[in-house]
Amino acid sequence: MPQYFTVAHLIARLQNLDPNLQVRLAVNPDFAFAHYIGSDVVVHNGTAYIGEDGQEGYLPAAVRDELAWP
Repeated sequence: MPQYFTVAHLIARLQNLDPNLQVRLAVNPDFAFAHYIGSDVVVHNGTAYIGEDGQEGYLPAAVRDELAWP
């Protein structure tokens, strides 16, 4: 995903999904994990930051594979 990904890009990616789906943030430091999305959004210097709200656990292998993460 490009580093210039915007709020408009995110909305476009999500707009056709079921609005009742839960949302997680996939993070891959050394092991792929799923994180809860926090409700806070902070805008600073032209960038919107969405906070995480804790770790759910390991990312499902099928998701990790689809993201092409080791």
